[in-house]
Amino acid sequence: MTHRLQVHLPVLGLAVCALFSVFAAAQGGSASSGAPAGNKIGTVGIQDVIVNTNEGKKEMDVLQRRFAPKSSALKAQSDEIEKVTSQLQAQGDKLTEDERAKRVKEISQKQKALERASEDMQSEVQQAEQEVMSRLGSKLLRVLEIYADKNGYAVILDVSSPQTPVLWSRPGTNISKELVDAYNAENPVSSRSAAAPSATTPKKP
Repeated sequence: MTHRLQVHLPVLGLAVCALFSVFAAAQGGSASSGAPAGNKIGTVGIQDVIVNTNEGKKEMDVLQRRFAPKSSALKAQSDEIEKVTSQLQAQGDKLTEDERAKRVKEISQKQKALERASEDMQSEVQQAEQEVMSRLGSKLLRVLEIYADKNGYAVILDVSSPQTPVLWSRPGTNISKELVDAYNAENPVSSRSAAAPSATTPKKP
């Protein structure tokens, strides 16, 4: 049973949905401002764009380092459970019924504690990632709108989700790389990595 920090979150979908709700409203505002209408259609993987920008990579690295101590603590708890479970299996025939029942109960308690700690950490990670995605998504929205206006796009479709209604598109219509480059140019990141926020290792139950 191995527990690893997963940075690619299910919450990315929620952040992207919120982002494009705002984008739709922003497009309406642009149309009413008299901006020239384009006629090109583009596709983009918004999730990939955000996490592949220089700022996105930096933010994800910060989160990895921030939660590394808790991830290591969960791994240690998991290893301990595997160890005592193996000992119980090896010594099973030599234990009395009371001793066996006591160890089984202890293992069960450790497993429940690990599950609770894992769920708590996952919730904390999702909340942190949601904040990052929302913040970077808002900045990407401005970059996308400027890029679309300058390059004559009437519609840009997000194809990040497997459930996207887009069944097929030419490779040349995908502007993900162009948006990454545009975002990096608009939002330069210093070469020195940001210091990860301090995090304390949770106490074992």
